[in-house]
Amino acid sequence: MVDNSELPFRMLCRRYGADAAYTPMLHSRIFSENEKHRDMEFTTCKEDRPLFVQFCANDPDILLQAAKLVEAHCDYVDLNFGCPQRIAKRGYYGAFLMDNLPLVKSLVQNLSENLCVPVSCKIRIFPRLEDTLAYAKMLEEAGASLVAVHGRTRDEKDGKKFRADWDAIKAVKDALRIPVLANGNIRHMEDVKSCLQHTGADGVLSAEPLLENPALFAGFRTKEWKEDGNEDGDGGLDPADLAIEYLKLCEQYPVPWRMIRSHLHKLLGSCFRVHPQVREEFNAQTKLTFEGLHDMVKRLKELGGGIPLYRDQSSLQSHAVTNGLAASNA
Repeated sequence: MVDNSELPFRMLCRRYGADAAYTPMLHSRIFSENEKHRDMEFTTCKEDRPLFVQFCANDPDILLQAAKLVEAHCDYVDLNFGCPQRIAKRGYYGAFLMDNLPLVKSLVQNLSENLCVPVSCKIRIFPRLEDTLAYAKMLEEAGASLVAVHGRTRDEKDGKKFRADWDAIKAVKDALRIPVLANGNIRHMEDVKSCLQHTGADGVLSAEPLLENPALFAGFRTKEWKEDGNEDGDGGLDPADLAIEYLKLCEQYPVPWRMIRSHLHKLLGSCFRVHPQVREEFNAQTKLTFEGLHDMVKRLKELGGGIPLYRDQSSLQSHAVTNGLAASNA
């Protein structure tokens, strides 16, 4: 993700069960050339492991320069070949390199031959399965040690409109010798269990659903499952409490205010929908302070209306994560 998996949010997700995490997507050229950008956009700590540092790139030499700056601070250097957004099209990176597989191969090969840490790749599928399998095999042959497969094509940007193709992920897993992670349709732990059973993948990733529910991998979800007769859950987790935890981590690990603002919109989305005047006041603030943000979250909690999350113990008991990368990502 862009801007949405910075250190405080990664640490929050780890606190709630994520076994590994990715940095935001970093632009390799800007990262390698601009020290101020590096200091602002990439922060970590000793507890922030296992860690994938994620780059977008279209020049093998520039990518290697950037990767050399982080290899001592991570467990994998990751290449994002899955971003389908317009900014990736303009910059010629992400999923738009699917049209230039020789360049993709050279990016992976140059890293795998020159880094001390393994190289991983995040990809999307092609419309034709045979093209997807050839793509994945090429990445393995080029030196990738792990591949994460988003089961949607480059044109299927809307995760709510297009379901991920778990059959395609299973086919990739069956075709490769290296670990494969599955991405797409992971909204709660029942999905984790179903995806791993269906695909045989070595782990799963979740991105967008974590923004609203960073406690996903601890078994927390909204209450609809309880209404189906499941009474095994424990007490609710208020979204305001998650926001407070996140703010405290931001105070411990400073990050740009734009990231904090973005996360609070997601974490407090259900509260803001009930109390739009508070959201409008938040949006109108040009200068944020932690004191002001804590006061806003406290006010929202007192007003009520946020949708609580509940832990589904039966789901956790039925799914034991045995792989160190299972139920991973931020």
